[in-house]
Amino acid sequence: MAAKPSILDLDAQIDKLRERKRLLIIKSAERFARAATKSGLAEMEIADEEIDRIFDELAARFRKGEKKGGAVAVAQARRPTGGGTGATAEVSHDS
Repeated sequence: MAAKPSILDLDAQIDKLRERKRLLIIKSAERFARAATKSGLAEMEIADEEIDRIFDELAARFRKGEKKGGAVAVAQARRPTGGGTGATAEVSHDS
């Protein structure tokens, strides 16, 4: 029979999990910050509400793709086809 973990053992495990969670959040934030900087979004004056709306739409698009067979399928479906340069037209986000 396995020994029953002590409260101190459980507290240590909880502390380790909290630290892992904190590091995962930091890593994720850095990933999105790099993408925003690389794309130029970090330099734009965009209201927080607009950023929240855009990220909600983006998340919904990828969640929808997961149900259909993965986010990779969504990304591939949106790639330009043919001999195009890959440049896209500028789209206004004003409502």
